[in-house]
Amino acid sequence: MSGAAPAADARHPSGKARLADWLAVIAGTLGAMMALMDVSIVNSSLPVIQGEIGATPSEATWVGTSYLVAEIVIIPLSSWLERLLGFRRLLLGASTLFTMFSVMCGLSTSLEMLVAGRIGQGLSGGVLIPAALTLVATRLPPSQQVIGLALTAVSALLGPSFGTVLGGWLTENYGWSYAFFVNVPLCLFQVIMLMIGIDKTRGNLAELRNADWLGISGLIIGLGGMTIMLEEGHREQWFQSALIWQLALATLLGFALVTAGQLRSDRPVIRLSLLRNRALASAVGLLGLLGMLLFTGVFLAPQFLVTVAGYNAQQAGLIAFISGIVAVPTAMAYPLLSKFLNLRMIVALAIGMLIFGDWLLSGMTVLSTGRNFIVAQLVYGIGTTLSAMPLQQAVISSVPPEDASEANSLSSVTRNLGGSIGLAALAGFQETRFDVHHWQLNGAMVANDPALQAQVAQTASQFGGGPAGWEAAYRMIDAQVMQQALVLTFNDLYFGFAVVGLLGLPFALFLRADSSKSPMAAMH
Repeated sequence: MSGAAPAADARHPSGKARLADWLAVIAGTLGAMMALMDVSIVNSSLPVIQGEIGATPSEATWVGTSYLVAEIVIIPLSSWLERLLGFRRLLLGASTLFTMFSVMCGLSTSLEMLVAGRIGQGLSGGVLIPAALTLVATRLPPSQQVIGLALTAVSALLGPSFGTVLGGWLTENYGWSYAFFVNVPLCLFQVIMLMIGIDKTRGNLAELRNADWLGISGLIIGLGGMTIMLEEGHREQWFQSALIWQLALATLLGFALVTAGQLRSDRPVIRLSLLRNRALASAVGLLGLLGMLLFTGVFLAPQFLVTVAGYNAQQAGLIAFISGIVAVPTAMAYPLLSKFLNLRMIVALAIGMLIFGDWLLSGMTVLSTGRNFIVAQLVYGIGTTLSAMPLQQAVISSVPPEDASEANSLSSVTRNLGGSIGLAALAGFQETRFDVHHWQLNGAMVANDPALQAQVAQTASQFGGGPAGWEAAYRMIDAQVMQQALVLTFNDLYFGFAVVGLLGLPFALFLRADSSKSPMAAMH
């Protein structure tokens, strides 16, 4: 087994990483966590931001959408940028730009300035996400890669959930600008570790001349068009809108250009040929499924607690963060677990836990509170961590170290696209099911039911009787019906995502069963 990663062994003849290697890995993990944290850090601050910069609710959604679009577009280009600029220069530049654009966001006085800053954050932060896994694959020996993977898995889980909590707390106590200013000391710390931990590397400006420009332009057009279409589709009534048709055509054009680049370029900007490796393709596909379940899980719990249970954004964020609390101990327990179970079994068990967590939350009532979410969130946190770690390990163990950067880019963009698809499906399904339940509950009420008539009369008398009192009584009863319909809708959503997880479960069988043990082999 020790020959599985010869490049790593040659770099570490003692079988252990140097201090500089660990500093590089920690710096990469911190960068990825910052980038993922900033996906959600404005979620609880949006109402405040919207009021202060004078934006409408639909305009304010671009504060989040612009970041996500930019991040998804740049991730698959990171391997080419690494060859062009050199790894050290790329990461230092990305971290510095992330700091500058974070300050720009915090100082914004208009929607245009804020969105421009968020685009810059997404472009620079997107480079940092796959870099974390690349550093694990190239700087750590096989016997210690599992520890690096534990760090990246924790950051991937903590980032989105912690962002919501931190953003809400900073907004409540200091102002929404500090949700962006908090990146400054973190980025400074990361830059110092990068300068110590990563040696100077030369870029290759010939990459500009030999670049796969068809693929690069196709990725920008295709991924950008797809992400905006998924984000805006629900609000635009999907294909009833000319904008959605234009975005769909742009997506098809972009992917056609990417396909042409695969055929014409000696080194495509994104090597889809790597997916011929069945183990890698399965791991990447399951990471897309995990992205769908992770992003929707982070989104659904706070939404229920705010709209049904009456929690504020900070309280709801703390409940959602419970899943992040168990990430660290679960990641620490993973090396021990991997000694007894192979990768397929661990992934199947973890996805089964995600399915179980969704099923637990598919039977809520209007009386449900944060306490009803605790067990499910704990199960969800364990399942997410135990699925992310072996899947990331499967990605880096399925390819040689020189292909790790491109494989990690594929997995990162797939996970983010999974999140976008999940959130788009959630929005459309939520509205449809709410309408169905609303009308079903209304239809189930019989107008001449004595109990219903008594309740309406009693409610009307509380509002002073007369036509105004009866109208208020009808509105109150309809509000109760809508509340019940909303709870039933959330139950449907959780049950639906449990079914999605169940459908994706068989793909764990295509993973290479011994991948999870390869990093451990040198320890025996």
